[in-house]
Amino acid sequence: MTDQKSRRGFASMSVERRTEIAKRGGASVPAHKRSFSSDRDLAAMAGAKGGAASRGGGRKPARP
Repeated sequence: MTDQKSRRGFASMSVERRTEIAKRGGASVPAHKRSFSSDRDLAAMAGAKGGAASRGGGRKPARP
């Protein structure tokens, strides 16, 4: 391995550049397609569906 750092990805960007990109987050998505922000029940159902699909596969506790 070498001591040179990779010049790719967010880690190589300045803090200002990362902040600028993060601020644009969902700006490209039209408001009418951001349904979870306006419909809590729809968001809750989607969360429950995702939780059921994962089959409880969260992190396992460490072995003693």
